[in-house]
Amino acid sequence: MRRLPTIPHMDIRSIEFRGQPALHAVAADGSTLTVALHGAQVLSWAPARGGERLYLSPKAVFDGQTAIRGGIPLCCPQFNQRGMLPKHGFMRNLPWIREESGAPDTLRLVLRDNDATRRLWPHAFEARMDATLAAGRLRTALTLANTGDVPWPFSAALHTYLRVDDIAAVRLEGLQGAARWDAVRDVRQTETAAALQFDAEFDSVYTAPAQPLRLVQPGGTLEITQSETCTETVVWNPGAVLGATLADMPAEGFRHMLCVEAARIDEPVVLAPGAQWQGWQQLCVL
Repeated sequence: MRRLPTIPHMDIRSIEFRGQPALHAVAADGSTLTVALHGAQVLSWAPARGGERLYLSPKAVFDGQTAIRGGIPLCCPQFNQRGMLPKHGFMRNLPWIREESGAPDTLRLVLRDNDATRRLWPHAFEARMDATLAAGRLRTALTLANTGDVPWPFSAALHTYLRVDDIAAVRLEGLQGAARWDAVRDVRQTETAAALQFDAEFDSVYTAPAQPLRLVQPGGTLEITQSETCTETVVWNPGAVLGATLADMPAEGFRHMLCVEAARIDEPVVLAPGAQWQGWQQLCVL
């Protein structure tokens, strides 16, 4: 894992964001980060240069119960509808608490099993979300620990909504040669394109590449890296037709976002008692 150049201090304070509790962090270099307590969901990341890098729908619902459309939702312990839990699991729909991370450049939120989680999923766990700022970089890490006495399986994804100026002018490089499941057409193939471009609904699960991806657009390039423990990369844009059906996204919202997700979904992790797993994604402004 590459060592990040550290920011010596982050000023973190509690705020209200669209009527809900959140944390706002300002780093020494001027970078800012906003994270909702609901779902430990990163809502905003603005490095010191270049402005906002995440997409948050202006129609996202902030009621303390509903999944928030945008930012970086945590999909866990289930991905999508691949199981008996609610879509994408329950962790994105529950309140987390802040705890000290021990690192001056890291904001940490924690969720432990409780009556609400055990009604859905009868396992003992601790989940940690660490958001680490460095100059021009954000690393978001999800750590799961089995605090019980029986093993349990899970899937997970960091469902990152990246902000783009115009989806028609975006290229995503680095997936050529990767195994791909095209969920729109239900076709399995090897990706042949050197750069993905987007002109309609796009929903594909790729075998994660060994090298970083590059999101290239006229306003600049973003490098995207993920941990080896996240064995898949999911790429999603709803396009105009599906986008128009999403009540919590403007009809033209699809033009300004692209999801590039670090995921572990095709082969779920079976976590032994006392063991832990971590998956992370890093965004870097080039």
